[in-house]
Amino acid sequence: MKILVTGATGKVGSRLVGRLLESGERVRVLVRDEERARAMLGDHVERVRGDLLARDSLVQAVEGMDAVVHCAAYFRGATSEQAHATNDMGTRHLAEASKNASVGRFVFASTGLVYGPKGGALANEDDSCDPPDAYPLSKLAAERMLLSMDGLDVRILRFPFVYGAGDPHIQEVVPLMRGFPPGMKMSLGHHDDIAQAVIRLLHAKAPKHRIYNVVDDEAPDIAELFAAVGELPPDGSRAERAAAFSTRMDGRRIRDDLGFTPIFPRFRDAVEAAAL
Repeated sequence: MKILVTGATGKVGSRLVGRLLESGERVRVLVRDEERARAMLGDHVERVRGDLLARDSLVQAVEGMDAVVHCAAYFRGATSEQAHATNDMGTRHLAEASKNASVGRFVFASTGLVYGPKGGALANEDDSCDPPDAYPLSKLAAERMLLSMDGLDVRILRFPFVYGAGDPHIQEVVPLMRGFPPGMKMSLGHHDDIAQAVIRLLHAKAPKHRIYNVVDDEAPDIAELFAAVGELPPDGSRAERAAAFSTRMDGRRIRDDLGFTPIFPRFRDAVEAAAL
């Protein structure tokens, strides 16, 4: 397939591009800095300069594509205005351009944070969503826009906390989660399994306008995450703030529909395989 990937220089996108190439796909990336993209991704990837907020730049990006995998997002530290502009309106611009170019499939990378606080209960794709923060609110708005769009084959993947494959994500969130309860469970997904889910969804005959949680079989506690990067357990001083991140995701639908089985079903499997 000829696939456009956005967010290709980010943590998820850069690793996904490599796995798409390994699986035999032809990849084009939408980037703002072509030289940075070349240095990160190599010369086997076609680069198109553009911006989600510049509609005209998206026309060339989507031309001739069989599918779009939209990973680009304004994440940590975004104001409500910034998150809305990039994650909601930017997604609309890309989806409209894809529809006009008759792109065959549009895969949207969303987040399990859209569920909001569930008190540690498992959340499936049909559950209500009530996120408190700007980033998941903007992702939820984009999801709803995409699901209401006719003429575009939309599939949505809700990612958990993504880790592994040399990604420093765990170490980077230690300051944020230092006050979280040490026994709080957290849904995870290894980069290899995120890529597996995307590739399965690109080729699946499953129903369009469908949402899938992508998640490991087992949610470790935060103390285990900290220990894996040599940190002491969190102290539990910000339990109220931690509630927004406490949702555990139910991954049965993607297993039933697409035959997805995690390469790393448990966090400790990745640790033992030195796959962090």
